[in-house]
Amino acid sequence: MRKLLLPAIIVLILVISACVATNTNSNGNAADDTGADNAATASQTAASAEDASSAAATAAETTVTEVAEEQVQTAPPAQVSAATASIMLADDGITTEGDGVAVDGAIVTVSAAGVYHVTGASSNGQIVVDSDEEGDVVLLLDGVDIAYAGSAPIFVSNADNAVITLVEGTQNTVTDSEEYLFPDAETDEPNAAIFSDDDLLINGGGSLMVTGNYNHGIYGKDDLEIDLTPNAGSLSITAVNDGLKGKDSLVVYGGDITINADGDGMQSNNDEDPEKGVITIWNGTLAITAGEDGIQAETDLTVNGGVLNLTTGGGSGFTAADSAKGLKAGVNLTISGGEINVDSADDTVHSNDAIIINDGSLQLASGDDGVHADASLEINAGQVIVTKSYEGLESAIITLNGGTIRVVASDDGINVAGGADGSAMGGRPGQNQFAATNGQYLSINGGIIYVDANGDGLDANGSIHMTGGQVIVNGPVANNNGALDYDGTFDITGGILVAAGSAGMAQAPGLDSTQNSVLYAFSAVQPAGTLIHVKDAAGNNILTFAPLRDYQSVAISSPALVDGATYTIYSGGSATGTAQDGLYTDGSYSGGTEVESFTLSGPVTTAGAAVGGFGRPGGGRGRP
Repeated sequence: MRKLLLPAIIVLILVISACVATNTNSNGNAADDTGADNAATASQTAASAEDASSAAATAAETTVTEVAEEQVQTAPPAQVSAATASIMLADDGITTEGDGVAVDGAIVTVSAAGVYHVTGASSNGQIVVDSDEEGDVVLLLDGVDIAYAGSAPIFVSNADNAVITLVEGTQNTVTDSEEYLFPDAETDEPNAAIFSDDDLLINGGGSLMVTGNYNHGIYGKDDLEIDLTPNAGSLSITAVNDGLKGKDSLVVYGGDITINADGDGMQSNNDEDPEKGVITIWNGTLAITAGEDGIQAETDLTVNGGVLNLTTGGGSGFTAADSAKGLKAGVNLTISGGEINVDSADDTVHSNDAIIINDGSLQLASGDDGVHADASLEINAGQVIVTKSYEGLESAIITLNGGTIRVVASDDGINVAGGADGSAMGGRPGQNQFAATNGQYLSINGGIIYVDANGDGLDANGSIHMTGGQVIVNGPVANNNGALDYDGTFDITGGILVAAGSAGMAQAPGLDSTQNSVLYAFSAVQPAGTLIHVKDAAGNNILTFAPLRDYQSVAISSPALVDGATYTIYSGGSATGTAQDGLYTDGSYSGGTEVESFTLSGPVTTAGAAVGGFGRPGGGRGRP
C-alpha cells in the first residue's frame, strides 16, 4: 500500500451394571457380562444426566428463536427494467443516459437517488456517488469490469443509502491500484476498491470479484450488508489489508463469499460507540484465508447459521507475530447455529469478555487456545470439537450445560484461570488478559465431554462443580500435572466422571460431594490401552475403560458407587461390545488380573499405592 500526496451423555454413559453371573478363576482372572441386565441402571443414570442437557437445549432453542425474530430482511434486488438512468463504461469514453448522472473525463458522478444500470468496461474509470437526496442510490452492475489508478473505482462519498446490485448471471470485476492520490497529508480515504462513507448494501444474483491492491477490498464507514441470492450470488475479495469491512456494523444474510486478505478477513472496528462495531452472520458460505484475524468485531460477533471455513495466520502449524484468531469479539461472541471450521495460528474462537455457544457444529484446530473467553464461557448445545490446541477451553468461568465437547490439548484440556495469562503461544502482543476476579470456577451440568490433554485434564484455579453429564479425561503421563487439578473445591452431585492420568499430583472430587468417588493408584505405570475394570460384590460392571495413554491413577465418580459396598478392580484383559473414547457401555469383560478390593467409605475413597501428592481429595496444589 503506497499513499502519495495528490495521490448424551451419549448414552455412552457408563453402563453401570446390573446383576450378572461372574466367574473368577483361581489365579484372579475375571469374566463378566456387561450387557442387557445393565439397561435399567444405565437408563436411570442417563435420565438424570439428560435432565440438565434437556433444560439447556430448551434454553438454547428459545435463544435462537428470539434472535431469529429480530432478523431484518433487506429489500429484493432491483431489476434492470427499473433503471432510471444508464452508465456505459468504455476506455474511449464513458457515456450516460437519463438524469442524475454526469461525466467528467474518466469519472462519472451520480448525484440523485435512483436506479442506475451500469455496463461495459473501463481500465481507468471511477464511479462516484454524491447525492444529497433522500432515497436509495442503486448501482446495477451488469457485466462490469472497472479499474482505476489513484483512488477507489467505486466511491460513495454521500448517499442516504447506497446499494450495489449484481444482475443475476453476470460477472463483475472491480480493481484498484497500489497507489492512491490524495489532496493533502491529512486525507487518507477512500482506501478500498469499493468505499462508502454511508450505509452500503450489496445484493443480487451475479458475481463480483474485488481486488484491493492499495488497502482494503470493500469498506463501508457506516453499516455494510451483504445479501446475495442463495446458489447464485457470489463475492470474491483479495486485499492487501482487510477484505470486508463495515465500521459501524457488518451483516451477512447470505451468499457465497470468498476472501483472501493479508489483514483481517472481515472486520467491524467502531470503538467509540458500545452498540457499534458489531458483526452478524445469518447464513451463507464463507471461505476466508487471512493473515491476521478471520472475523473480528470490536464489540459483538454473532453467528446464527451458514458455513464458515476460516484459515488464519497460515493455520495451526504456524506461530503468528500478530493476532491471527479465527472468530474474535471484543465483548460478546454468540454462536447459535452454523457449521464452523477454523484452522488458526492463534485462538480459533476468542472473546475479550464472554462467549455463549447455543448450537452449531465447530471443528477447531488452533496454534494456541481452542475456545478462549477472558470473563466467561458457556456451552449449552451443539458440537465443539477441538482437534488441536495448546489449551482447549479457557476462561475465568466455564459453564458446560450440554452438547458434545471434545478437546485435544498439548497443555491443559479445560482451564479455568484468572489474572493475566502468560501462557499464550508465540509471545504475541495482546496476550489473553483474563478478567480480574477471584470467583473462577468450572460448572458441568450436562453434555458429553472428552478431554485428551498432555497437561492437566480439568484445571481450575478455583473450584469445580458437577451436577450431570459425562466427563472422560485422558490426562498427562508426567507427574507434574494431573487429570484433575483444582485449587478450591470439587463437589459432584451427579453424572459420570472417569479421569485417568499420572499419580504424582492426582486428585479426586472433594469431601463435600453427595455422589461417591474413588481414586485409585497403581503401584506402577500402566501401558496405554490397558483396561481398567471395576465390579461390585455381586459381579455387576461398574466400569470398563481403556485409557488412551500411559497412566497410573484413575478417579471415578458414578451414581453406581454405593457407600459401604465392596468393589474389586482388575487390570488388563479384554472386552467386547461398544466402546467410545475407551469407555465400554455393553458387551463382556474377561481375562484381567485382580489388583485389589476396597470398601467405599464416605464421599471419597482412596485406594492402591501412595504416590507423590496422591490422595488429597479436598484441596488443590496451592498454586498462584
